[in-house]
Amino acid sequence: MCVCIPAQVIAITDAANRLARVRVGGATREVSLACIVDDAHPLESCIGDWVLIHVGFAMSRIDEAEAQKTLELLAALGEIEPRLAAQHADGLP
Repeated sequence: MCVCIPAQVIAITDAANRLARVRVGGATREVSLACIVDDAHPLESCIGDWVLIHVGFAMSRIDEAEAQKTLELLAALGEIEPRLAAQHADGLP
């Protein structure tokens, strides 16, 4: 199973290589937009877009509502994980 993380494109950093800076939570990182640009949606128009990031590549565009919903679910999973690990360590199912 793959996990894609929602991020917002904030700047184009290397147009020739289709690289952009995205904001993921409070951090920023450089990713490739090569998989999501085409004649109908050129590189420059990606600024402000919400995208799903997997291993350094924007895999698809999503709308802001879907991005926020996914971020909320990921945050909830992050809160549950330590509790599940503690239960498992205590021998509980």
